[in-house]
Amino acid sequence: MRRRVSLAGVVLVAGLVAPWGADEPPPPDAARSPFAWNRDAQWTALETRFQALRAGGCATAQAQVLAEQAAAEALLVRLETGWFDPAAPELDAMEDALFAAATALAACPADEAATLRWLARFRDAVKRQSTRWELTTEPSRSRLYRLLYAARATLEEALLQQAHREVPPVARGRDVPGATPFVTVQGVEVHSGDLLVSRGGAATSALIARGSDYPGNFSHVALLHVDAQTRAATVIEAHIEVGVKTSTLEQYLADKKLRVMVLRAREDLPLLQRLPLTPHLAAEAALTRARHEAIAYDFAMDAADHGKLFCSEVAFAAYETQGLALWPGRSHISSPGTRAWLWSVGVRNFATLEPSDLEYDPQLAIVAEWFDPEALNKDHRDNAVTDVLLEAAERGESLGFDWWRLPLARLVKGWSVALNLAGKTGPIPAGMGPEAALRSVTYLHRHAELSARLETRAALFEQEHHYAAPYWQLVRLARD
Repeated sequence: MRRRVSLAGVVLVAGLVAPWGADEPPPPDAARSPFAWNRDAQWTALETRFQALRAGGCATAQAQVLAEQAAAEALLVRLETGWFDPAAPELDAMEDALFAAATALAACPADEAATLRWLARFRDAVKRQSTRWELTTEPSRSRLYRLLYAARATLEEALLQQAHREVPPVARGRDVPGATPFVTVQGVEVHSGDLLVSRGGAATSALIARGSDYPGNFSHVALLHVDAQTRAATVIEAHIEVGVKTSTLEQYLADKKLRVMVLRAREDLPLLQRLPLTPHLAAEAALTRARHEAIAYDFAMDAADHGKLFCSEVAFAAYETQGLALWPGRSHISSPGTRAWLWSVGVRNFATLEPSDLEYDPQLAIVAEWFDPEALNKDHRDNAVTDVLLEAAERGESLGFDWWRLPLARLVKGWSVALNLAGKTGPIPAGMGPEAALRSVTYLHRHAELSARLETRAALFEQEHHYAAPYWQLVRLARD
């Protein structure tokens, strides 16, 4: 998400059809329910073990830690060489091994570079397994999410306990070979057609990342083009204020982001085996259109109609022109409370293409991810605050506003419409009504207030326990 996103960012989760009133919220989606870990007892047990390892000294537990690491390695080798059904007990064991190994890493710092290399192997092995899974079914999709999200979450928890150590700035994935033009940026080779998935620092970015059935870590998708002759790298993306635009890769990376991940189409896809330049051709199609056509932002979030484009749709539409359908399953927002809040700010579509879900597309390999401890810390705290606010939505709390603010908001909306007609950007974006804007401001204020209180509580927790509060503790502190 861009730095300038404020109240406008709330509507990025889905589209606006009737933005000038709240109306009645949509009924619950009876066919679906949000994913839930339901493993609070395990999180508590892991924290207890972490405390014991720190108190007893890593040397005394070295044999046990080495045994756990060996067990995790053995499971990973089986994952790399065999094939498993999503319900296989070996995958349950792999998930438990991840939590155990990360707990030991958090308490007893080791070679972070070696850990990141192991993580890259694990992610690629899971992606390989998922190529044979039917991801339109919830059991398969849930298994893929559990494994990849667990790998990310456990590593990040371990890194955040080692903030005093120098953490590698990039977690490398698999170096996917390709025939497309490429450039090297910050030590990573990026190719034309690569997908850049990022997370903004605004409260609304956290809402986009966490508000779907599979809460994730990303809020924006962009597409990279590399010129075959000049090697100029251009990023194509859609923003709520201006629609589709292009920028240099340097401009893209210089903008405020908490994390950026590079995804690339797997080289073993049948389409790429026949047409290896497919990703570059997709990027060419997107860039050509962006340069020759004014493409408005797609508030409807209609992935089937590409007259307008939202951020995920830029990538989806580009690859669709080449016969590759990304996002094998649509993203869904089925939680009644979340739907009610989003409906009150104008959202009308709850089946879309979530940026975070692109990480779980088996057609894509994870090439690299940039992050640092400070950004991870803000990411986790924003997530905890957002999760607790959405719990309030489930309890029936609403996003209200002071009635006396509405006349002024209507004046601001009128001014925004005039600016839009003049080809400029107004304070309230096109498609968002004044009531929705005021409810968006209410959300931003609540997030800011709760964030400030969480900062204080988290600092007290660290002073008392002498380690940073893990994510489940951040959520508990935010609830308090």
